Amino acid sequence: MELTQLEYFLTVARLEHMTSASKALRITQPALSHAISKLESELGVPLFERKGRNVQLNRYGVMFSSRVEEALRSIGNGVREIEESANAESGTVHLSYLNILGVDLIPSLIRDYQADHPKVRFDLYQGNHGDIDEALDNGTSDMLITSRETTAENKEWMVFRRLPIYIVVSSSHRFASRSSLSLFELSGEPFVGLKTNCGLRDTITSLFQNTNFELAPTYYAEDLITVAGFIKAGLGVSVLPQTLGLMLDGLVWIPIQEPGWEWEVGLQWRRDHYLSPASRRFMEYIRETREVADLALRVIQ
Repeated sequence: MELTQLEYFLTVARLEHMTSASKALRITQPALSHAISKLESELGVPLFERKGRNVQLNRYGVMFSSRVEEALRSIGNGVREIEESANAESGTVHLSYLNILGVDLIPSLIRDYQADHPKVRFDLYQGNHGDIDEALDNGTSDMLITSRETTAENKEWMVFRRLPIYIVVSSSHRFASRSSLSLFELSGEPFVGLKTNCGLRDTITSLFQNTNFELAPTYYAEDLITVAGFIKAGLGVSVLPQTLGLMLDGLVWIPIQEPGWEWEVGLQWRRDHYLSPASRRFMEYIRETREVADLALRVIQ
């Protein structure tokens, strides 16, 4: 059973005349008669009563036509939904991101993008590295914004933000008045560390290894806001990116004297997965945003 057969059937049912239906469908009458006969043969029952040159649905035809109309409406709705979802200016971008980025970066990014593309919608999913990696792998998300460069051959990675990392202490700490600090001055200080599922932990561990300096964490926190809370309570110090969600009263952010202490945030996607025009357009916006930021940095330098 073919879709064209069903369309032919409904046209004949509506016009009740084979010649008129063939003209409306722009096919020959024998071709139309053959298609209807083939459909009746597949169903095993006649669908029309022949009355001279006219035809009329019989009880089987009436029963079948209501289902065919419903099915074709559903197919038409599905086609329209796909067209709307894939449209570059009115489609949906399926995006995953790390929890910490949901306070400042992601809302700002979406706000600025929708200022120029107001009809584009975002289907958002947030979580830790494991959560958002799974969303990308199973196709729930088209792309993700993360802090970990991919090593998978089927994935692409593009850095578009570099956020400075600071030494963070409480306002009552003896280092609170310092304009900058060396990591080596933190030796012996209680340190608030991160558990393995936090998106920033791998970056901080790698940076510490590059400086040949190690800190033994006194406390392990599940997320960054908890780290900030422990610091505020005077339970230790840590190193964090200065993002809006962590800017608690009672914290002091001190620049690190050692070079290279930045947190890279980037876009990751699968090269073997289909990206809708809406997603590709958003990706180009991210790329342009990165290029503008790089140009501004070169101008400042």
